[in-house]
Amino acid sequence: MAAVHRSLVYDWLRHDKKFPHVWCPGCGLGILLGSLVRSLADSAFDKNEVVLVSGIGCSGRLPVYVDVNSVHTTHGRALTFATGIKLANPELKVIVVMGDGDATAIGGNHLIHAARRNLDLTAIIVNNLTYGMTGGQYSPTTPLGAKATTAPYGHLEASFDISALTITAGASFVARSTVYHVTQLDKMLAQAMTSRGFGVVEVLSPCHTNYGRQNRLGSQVEMLNDFKKRALRVERWKKLSAEEQEGRIPIGVLVDQQRPTFLDHYSQACDRAQAMRGDK
Repeated sequence: MAAVHRSLVYDWLRHDKKFPHVWCPGCGLGILLGSLVRSLADSAFDKNEVVLVSGIGCSGRLPVYVDVNSVHTTHGRALTFATGIKLANPELKVIVVMGDGDATAIGGNHLIHAARRNLDLTAIIVNNLTYGMTGGQYSPTTPLGAKATTAPYGHLEASFDISALTITAGASFVARSTVYHVTQLDKMLAQAMTSRGFGVVEVLSPCHTNYGRQNRLGSQVEMLNDFKKRALRVERWKKLSAEEQEGRIPIGVLVDQQRPTFLDHYSQACDRAQAMRGDK
């Protein structure tokens, strides 16, 4: 096992250039980084054919540490850059890493339309319920009543359910896991990356430095243990009553329904246009 881990470090990480990383000790992004690297290796991708795209925020730094083609873009625009890359070279495996604010606030419009188009992209959305890098402001996923630097008396708005939002918008594969459930997270990422169409993995991760401290949720270990207590396999969650579901987090594959991608429709449109012109 140690030999396997050593191989992953040298094959997939920029181990001699970019470390140590910038994240707070105990941040779940380090766990996600390990999960992503293992999933890439297990999926047998050629790293020269993989592109990691990110926006701004704590999660935006993740592609910096992975030894693949990477693009660090502007706030909320990761999916637009990823779309251009995929359309320019459909053979590339394009993976987009975003935070909850990056993906669903300034980037929310791009998220729902990427799902609607069923672009052949993998979106990893790290949901820590806050804007962690810029000081703990509330985000679209901050729970109603929770405190933030921009809501010192409690948040006044209902929160997004990222997975439900992307399912409704048309994503062909949607899964949710946490950085506590690492084995499951490895599988979810690998499954999303090998599925055709727009694949979304919502990754619940603690921000103990900002969100946890402001809401007195304890240490990073206590916040991880809260995932252990509240998360439940979606198959079991569905069997609970509405009262029993309250406060519980369904995790696992939520949707897996393959349908034609945007590139499939685009290719068909090109064929029709050529046929109308009489091109061979």
